[in-house]
Amino acid sequence: MRKKIVAGNWKMNLNLQEGVALATELNAALTADKPNCDVVICTPFIHLASVANVLDANLIGLGAENCADKVSGAYTGEVSAAMVKSTGAQYVILGHSERRAYYGETAEILKEKVNLALANGLKVIFCIGEVLEEREAEKQNEVVKAQLEGSLFDLTAEQFSNIILAYEPVWAIGTGKTATAEQAEEMHAFIRSTIADKFGAEAAENVSILYGGSCKPSNAKEIFAKPNVDGGLIGGAALKCADFKGIIDAWKA
Repeated sequence: MRKKIVAGNWKMNLNLQEGVALATELNAALTADKPNCDVVICTPFIHLASVANVLDANLIGLGAENCADKVSGAYTGEVSAAMVKSTGAQYVILGHSERRAYYGETAEILKEKVNLALANGLKVIFCIGEVLEEREAEKQNEVVKAQLEGSLFDLTAEQFSNIILAYEPVWAIGTGKTATAEQAEEMHAFIRSTIADKFGAEAAENVSILYGGSCKPSNAKEIFAKPNVDGGLIGGAALKCADFKGIIDAWKA
């Protein structure tokens, strides 16, 4: 049975005190009302060690939003996978559309990051997805397939078992356009078939594929009901305990 997961991506929001307060509030809410899925929060680097101290690791997993593509050394301002792991984090988001677009992260750079994250015992939430021009040209399948091939296809099936995929329709994030639950399901099914072709049916059946396109408490239940959607990678709605819990609760019958 593949895991149902709701992961929050805080992005560059909340100072340290605000972040610890939100994590504490979320931990209390989920202690009182146990979730029906795995819950992960991915925070800025400076929050990780402090947030790790207030979370019940049996209830909420902790992740970083990125890590470096180098082991260690003279890379001022970078944070290595080993450093992330040492904070108590168990996950890292890699390949987010914002990292690709704003910081020029290529498939090759991301391949290095994935390898280092896995070597340090982190589970990787790997993001894939097309922009508006690619969707309008009906190239979404080839774009997503190339992103998978470019960064993940050198992994062994065993390594791949520590990958969680997150599909982001980049064109539906903050643009006023929305992807329908049907469009999400169609892409998730394509992604799963691509994984089956490369790693086999069992790997495809076991990989969790999260949806990362403006998921809210109001639409989460409809999206999560689709057979190939295993949860969400949540941006803005992860910054308020009530909203995030509303999405988590979409997994409750």
